[in-house]
Amino acid sequence: MSARALLTLPALVAAGINPTAARTFMAPLADVCAAYAIDTPRRLAAFIGQCSHESAGFTRLEENLFYTTPERLLQVFRTRLRGLDDARTYLRNPKALANRVYAGVNGNGDEASGDGWRYRARGLIGNTGHDNYARVQQQTRLPVVASPDLLTQPLAATQAAAAYWVDNGLNAQADAWAIDAITRAINGRAMAGAQDRRERCERALEALASTAATAAMPA
Repeated sequence: MSARALLTLPALVAAGINPTAARTFMAPLADVCAAYAIDTPRRLAAFIGQCSHESAGFTRLEENLFYTTPERLLQVFRTRLRGLDDARTYLRNPKALANRVYAGVNGNGDEASGDGWRYRARGLIGNTGHDNYARVQQQTRLPVVASPDLLTQPLAATQAAAAYWVDNGLNAQADAWAIDAITRAINGRAMAGAQDRRERCERALEALASTAATAAMPA
């Protein structure tokens, strides 16, 4: 079956995406996944499950950098801040925080350049840093370096995620159902949320397999 046939509204809801988000992303997912050969139940389920984890169920396309406690802030950015007093400086100040912790990362300029905030994580798979935005632009021809907020739009966010997926050979990992390997490719050695990612992928696979089986039944 094609990606468009598999990605029905009931299937996306059964995969754990709330109805509003499912309606918003159904067409972008169908069009983009068809274009990038993310077009089997396993490939679609792994892609949807990983994107769902990264984007809080397709509801958040921009990194939340609003922190209210120095302890939590230091826990997340422990290698970029110098203790609790330093962390307190950036509470409830997302722009200043992004410019500090992402300075000099992935092609960004220094703290004063504003690149940390300009190229904060956006999209279904959070693209972060100037060089990653430039890579998305090269892959998709979307002008995201000059207009980074494009990645908060459903179609562009889906295109960027699919381009990353294919660029990292993740269709082959999905064919083997190597969900942890996909998590490592997306999140690195931290493997953050590995269990939740597996559960979302499994739920999506069950939903898509059910859709495929129903469609295959004789009328």
